[in-house]
Amino acid sequence: MSLAALIPGRAREIDGVGLRRVLPAAGRPTVGPFVFLDHLGPVTLGTGRGLDVRPHPHIALATLTYLYAGVFVHRDSLGFTQEIRPGELNWMTAGRGIVHSERSPPAARAEGATLHGLQSWVALPDGFEDVEPDFSHHPATALPALEVGGVNLTVVAGEAFGRKSPAPTLWPTLYVDAVMPGGSTLELGPEHVERAAYVAQGDLMVDGTAVPAGTLAVLEEGRTAQLFAAASARVMLLGGERFPTPRYLWWNFVASSRERIETAKRDWREGRFAAVPGETEFIPLPPD
Repeated sequence: MSLAALIPGRAREIDGVGLRRVLPAAGRPTVGPFVFLDHLGPVTLGTGRGLDVRPHPHIALATLTYLYAGVFVHRDSLGFTQEIRPGELNWMTAGRGIVHSERSPPAARAEGATLHGLQSWVALPDGFEDVEPDFSHHPATALPALEVGGVNLTVVAGEAFGRKSPAPTLWPTLYVDAVMPGGSTLELGPEHVERAAYVAQGDLMVDGTAVPAGTLAVLEEGRTAQLFAAASARVMLLGGERFPTPRYLWWNFVASSRERIETAKRDWREGRFAAVPGETEFIPLPPD
């Protein structure tokens, strides 16, 4: 048996739009370098509506935005403006500090924006938490794609199945989009120390145990897992090497020390982070 735990996503909202928060979870704050995983949608908003995530800060992590449907516009304090569409990857390295916003563009908003995708954070490893912030966009054609046993795989970040993503990971990482037709089986070996499978659509069986949509299946270390989809399913495989030191998370800040988070809180409260060009709104620091 390769299944260690089942973690159902918890209902949350962002800008009035429902989502499932998967990580961190009680008893399981991380999987490999992943400290955060949100599943937004699928939802289609009413005419004239869209998503508006106002400027907010991050430190000592990288954000990964990957869409199944819809479109967002990313803007950040480095001056990058980038539209992201399904199958593409936005990778933002916060490092010593960055601010960004994510909004539905006018054309999508006019029709009523469709939203469906995953946003995750990977903590930056020891010695790299305060690197210079950076942003990179990777079109769908740049992400390695392959077929294994009828399952279509895209290596979004890190390395898996003999392929490597161009995303600038700083730590051994697994992040693979698996599109599984009905009746297909995918074998996931133990190459990565910590591994999990998030069922974004459909239902999955992991070594004979049912894993419904919206659930993260955490796999036992060192064991090969058999993933079976009786009907079509879409699954994100995630994980990687375990950090030797713990990570602390408060609001949008992740760090290996609580003192670093306190400094970031003070800097945001006192306006020391760089602004996003063209943006005047921002999300205030929440109370402790």
